Amino acid sequence: MLNTVKKGNVTKWLRNGLLFAALIALTFWVFFRDQDMGELLHIIEEADIWYVVAGLAAMLLYFLLGSVNVWSLLRALGESVSLPQTLRYTMVEYFFSGITPAASGGQPMEIYFMSREGVSGAKATIALLIQLCGFQISTISYGLVCAILQPGMLTGWLFWLFLVGLTINIGALSVMLIGLFSQKLSAKLVALFMRLLTLLHVKDVEKRRRSAEESLANYHESAAYIKAHKLLFVRSILIVFVQVMFFHLVAYFVYRAFGLTAYGVVPIFMMQAVLYTTVSSIPLPGAMGVSEAVFLGIYGGVYGSDRLLHSAMLLYRGINFYFYMLVGLTAMLYTAFRYRKRENRLPQTRDGSR
Repeated sequence: MLNTVKKGNVTKWLRNGLLFAALIALTFWVFFRDQDMGELLHIIEEADIWYVVAGLAAMLLYFLLGSVNVWSLLRALGESVSLPQTLRYTMVEYFFSGITPAASGGQPMEIYFMSREGVSGAKATIALLIQLCGFQISTISYGLVCAILQPGMLTGWLFWLFLVGLTINIGALSVMLIGLFSQKLSAKLVALFMRLLTLLHVKDVEKRRRSAEESLANYHESAAYIKAHKLLFVRSILIVFVQVMFFHLVAYFVYRAFGLTAYGVVPIFMMQAVLYTTVSSIPLPGAMGVSEAVFLGIYGGVYGSDRLLHSAMLLYRGINFYFYMLVGLTAMLYTAFRYRKRENRLPQTRDGSR
């Protein structure tokens, strides 16, 4: 792994990994300290295995559709990549998104891995920006519509937390769209932000300015491509809507796995859409702790008993987060091993360089 990332980043990733592990430990202590873990695991063991498999399959379809979307965009941009490649990139992104605050490390690392395998960094950025736009639009749309149609699920602190999550998601999408389609306004916003950083005596302001300007250049290049390929952009957004639909269906399969039938797929789907909109923008790795708290708040009246509710939360997070985090870690290690093996084959010069 040390040979596949810049040495200056190793400490950062180790720090993120340790923070992630600490958050897992803290989350389990907070939510399960008053629970009998043996009993919760026994309840999960009694769950219908076919619904558990259906939940895992729904997540797999979620990743496959995301990979198909990026694959088709890269192919349209003239890049020669295979679907297994883009699936591997997607799993790597999921892993790094999970261990970094607000999923900030996922796409940069995905672009890095793509670039290492010959994909143009500029074209990778365009494809992933379009994918990200679709993801933000679908998250906001599903969450807002479902909250309006079923307002009773949001009471007390859940309502205010949902409002915060929705506002942050809308703000992130707005900044993205301004960066894509308003060159003058985005430049003014960057200048204003840099001025604020200077007033706050933040270090490396000039470095941050150059990074922001480089990102804007990528955004403007992406905007030009979107304007020239509107149908491709719309098709991509629609694929993401279906992709996110499969993600939200996991909660229903978990519900049915425990033999419960009082709620149909639509109300469970709506609860899940609101839950995800609430927690997706939380600046914690994997939204650890907050996801569990909101799950208990939204589904409190759905599962009946407290033990069943905690068992459902554990199974739900196991399917749509922990299991595929392990898959993402495996994909990352496999990719790192490929790079190291390839570099070891390269002939060395006298000074040791390759």
